[in-house]
Amino acid sequence: MLRPPTGGAGHGTAPTGDRLVSIGMVLNRLRDEFPEVTISKIRFLESEGLVEPRRTPSGYRKFGPEDIERLTQVLRMQRDHYLPLKVIREHLDAVARGDRLPLPAQGSEGAQRDLLASTWDAEPELPTAPTIGRAELLAATDAGESELDEWEAYGLIAPMADGGYDSETVTVAKIVAELGRFGLEPRHLRAVKAAADREAGLVEQVVAPLRRHRNPQTRAHAEAATKELAALSVRLHAALVQTALGVRLT
Repeated sequence: MLRPPTGGAGHGTAPTGDRLVSIGMVLNRLRDEFPEVTISKIRFLESEGLVEPRRTPSGYRKFGPEDIERLTQVLRMQRDHYLPLKVIREHLDAVARGDRLPLPAQGSEGAQRDLLASTWDAEPELPTAPTIGRAELLAATDAGESELDEWEAYGLIAPMADGGYDSETVTVAKIVAELGRFGLEPRHLRAVKAAADREAGLVEQVVAPLRRHRNPQTRAHAEAATKELAALSVRLHAALVQTALGVRLT
């Protein structure tokens, strides 16, 4: 569901005579500093209430200088401070009211956690240790040796080089175990794994140019962009599944 925009200066129908430009022209102006930005990204920021362009009678977006400046500030705060959109929106709205809010330090661990939390529903806390052993994984999932062997045989989980399992693998194993209690076996989950691999490949296509970019800040932004895209992909997948089930249940 789209958020009702709270930021930006544009409201209502675009009047004639204003210095308004199309979303394509906005993209061209932003790309010198933000080569990774896309029209979809600008539309997403609008849906999250970060900017509110005017609309022509036929429904086309029109952006004024203040909208472009606001978008520039949003993208800089994402790139330089790894801030979640909620924090950015609150900060810019406070500035518009005449208030001043301090920004977290650039690249702070807390800010990066908030970035992920802003686009991903809260999950149970993962183990703090880098890896756990096989016996610990079996205990955490209440699974047997044969079950763990089957999960690995179908490629649902895999040990690391040292034979341990990282926190993401533990999460996957717990979910697979829960699904198993509903009668879903690893062979049933092959399609889910294949879909996840395809989604990961799509994210890699998007962030690969960022990692190769000559600007160090853009390269540093690649990891934050990867997390945000992954989170959005998870949200989309969940929404599509819920929508499909809703259609079938009606």
